[in-house]
Amino acid sequence: MSQIRVAACHLSPIVFSARATTDKCIAAIKTAAKNATGLVVFPESFIPAFPVWSALQAPTDNHDFFRLMTSESVVVSNGKYVDAIREEAKKNGIMVSLGISERLSSRDGTLYNSNLLIGADGGILAHHRKLVPTFFEKLTWAPGDGAGLVVPQTPFGRIGALICGENTNPLARFSLMEQGEQVHISTFPPIWPTRVPSTSASSGKNYDNVAANRTRAAGHCFEAKCFGLVCSGYLDNASIEKISSMSTDQAFMRDALAGSPRAATFFLDPTGAAKNGYTVDNRTGEQKVVEYLRDTENVLYADLDLNETIEGKQYHDVAGGYQRFDVFKFEVNRSRRIGT
Repeated sequence: MSQIRVAACHLSPIVFSARATTDKCIAAIKTAAKNATGLVVFPESFIPAFPVWSALQAPTDNHDFFRLMTSESVVVSNGKYVDAIREEAKKNGIMVSLGISERLSSRDGTLYNSNLLIGADGGILAHHRKLVPTFFEKLTWAPGDGAGLVVPQTPFGRIGALICGENTNPLARFSLMEQGEQVHISTFPPIWPTRVPSTSASSGKNYDNVAANRTRAAGHCFEAKCFGLVCSGYLDNASIEKISSMSTDQAFMRDALAGSPRAATFFLDPTGAAKNGYTVDNRTGEQKVVEYLRDTENVLYADLDLNETIEGKQYHDVAGGYQRFDVFKFEVNRSRRIGT
């Protein structure tokens, strides 16, 4: 099928509650399915939270955060929360892309920043662990491997996914392009602070989430000639209060979280240009066209025609006719480094 309706969930987790966030995830899947969606996407590390505290206070103050993050991270193989989401996907006949903090059943304290692509039959089509945790993320997650750098063939085309900073890695991106990717999922956290404007020691400009995420996602779409689904998280007031309440300086943490630039959720076409989405009023069914979601929780929908990915290959088929395989050699180690 060349037509697919997609939904990107610009939602906040119930911070540090795998159970409650799973329930919220399942409710969003049900809503998306009622709106005839084929694929629903959730942000980076949606369950149970993104470890933004590691950017804002010293590592010596983060031990309680890490213990709680470990206890609420989820197991993939025979894990009750992942299994519940897989069952909901199967029940509704909908594909799900899910960002999680992954915990291993075989050891304590080893976590991965992972993304799962779940098929409409409930099967796991791709299980990707972020290759390199970025900046302060290294305090929470271990490096992943190439086992999840796959682009499954689905009833709605070939779908691939990378997590946040991986969309800056040209080799990771090329590994998906060479598999004929037609829909590319990029997931991001709600905020990613590099400076705190309220502190005198933090002179300079903060990282611009929207510009950075748009630039790299658009570049990938242009090169791969694929659609882009950019799904970022959201941080609601309850999440800010929960994180702040555990911090050494609660007022500072609260101000820093509330004042950091927020990321956006949006779509891109196969030329890298913005593609408007729409929200749906769940009571009336009314659709409202919007370019992106940023400051409010909601679900953004778009209808994609995969035939639009073909024309651009005449110009730059960078994994085909516009490549010199006699000059360049590319290999990917797709072995799983540590089991589940």
